[in-house]
Amino acid sequence: MPPQLDDWLPEDHLVYFVRDTVRELDLAAIYDDYNGAQGGYPPYNPTMMTGLLLYAYCVGKPSSRKIERATYESIPFRVLAADQHPDHDTIAAFRRRHLKALAGLFVQVLQLCQKAGLVKLGHVALDGTKIHANASKHKAMSYQRMCKSEAELAAEIERLLREAEQTDRDEDGRYGQGRRGDELPETLRRKQSRLQAIRRAKKELQDEARQRAEAERPEYEEKLERWNERNGRGRKPRPPSEKVDPKAQRNFTDPDSRIMKSGNTKSLDQSYNGQAATDESQVILAADVTQQANDKQQIEPMVEAVKENLDGRRPEKLSADAGYYSDENIDYLNGQRIDTYIPTGRTKHGETPQPAPRGRIPKNATAAERMRRKLQTVKGRATYRKRKWMAEAPFGQIKSARGFRAFLLRGLESVRAEWQLICLTHNLLKLFKASGHPATG
Repeated sequence: MPPQLDDWLPEDHLVYFVRDTVRELDLAAIYDDYNGAQGGYPPYNPTMMTGLLLYAYCVGKPSSRKIERATYESIPFRVLAADQHPDHDTIAAFRRRHLKALAGLFVQVLQLCQKAGLVKLGHVALDGTKIHANASKHKAMSYQRMCKSEAELAAEIERLLREAEQTDRDEDGRYGQGRRGDELPETLRRKQSRLQAIRRAKKELQDEARQRAEAERPEYEEKLERWNERNGRGRKPRPPSEKVDPKAQRNFTDPDSRIMKSGNTKSLDQSYNGQAATDESQVILAADVTQQANDKQQIEPMVEAVKENLDGRRPEKLSADAGYYSDENIDYLNGQRIDTYIPTGRTKHGETPQPAPRGRIPKNATAAERMRRKLQTVKGRATYRKRKWMAEAPFGQIKSARGFRAFLLRGLESVRAEWQLICLTHNLLKLFKASGHPATG
């Protein structure tokens, strides 16, 4: 092997680009977390560890065990680690300890993309993709089943406690008193912990139902007032209910994840909904994760995130699929002076689009009618057609090319930060390619 580590790979290799880019980033949030006065062994260099993690996400090897093994077996990882070999516990602890700071590097990398001229912010496309949670759907339980299991477990625990008390009395009579009396059989401990988990999950579902009812109450009162003004004509609006849907589920491995239908396979899996706003360079301008399978609530937060990441600048145009359409979203985007292209309903595969009606748009046309007409024009169809390669291609690159189909971490906040890391490294690869290097390293 060459005597210098830098001679082990071509000078235009991705690993050198990642290393040099990380050296330009502001890692103060990570460095400030260390205090040399605490003593102990000095940590691995945080810049090296950050580069190691970012490169691992770039090449689809985010597992801490795979990273550790790669520092021995893979030349790029060995070069980046300076021939050091942090174990997987150290790598996982570094990611966990600095997850928020690592996710915060998203904006810094986006600013580098801006300086390179990649961010145009003319037409922005918004889309979501379902990503598996680090949890099995078989570890989920419906509210109805929780109620049944709670009663069964409570009765079983009571029976086991009675048996334990009888055993204590028998042994005291046989051997005399002297046992500590607080020992619990392993079976009883497992059942008690499961009962506690079920009761926590039940309470969370009940709290969610109550909060949802409170959120829906102003809309109900408004509908009720309009119904009264019509002297009771039409169907009376139904008040919001605090009753939990018997089919509502909670997962015991990752309670924040939800059962969602996959867009490709249509299978139901324990998942999160990853959101991304991209421009025509396929650079991700904003990224977030939601527990909601439906995308309707994501327009405003994602546009506001784009504005926050780009110093208040907003898109000129925005396109999204039919899952994002609502009259409220159109009103918000019009208020932001953003030219919008969102279908009001899904088009069947192979269906020929209808031509736009001739003549002026009627003054009394609804927002949905205006949007349908807009998307029937030649310009509207051409603009909306760009959405597919702008928004869906980055997800294909992340999930198919880099193999990222499931989160490693659990919990909404951790998953949200990990999604920022994934999107950050997507932008890093775009920057690498734009600088005249090959697409992968």
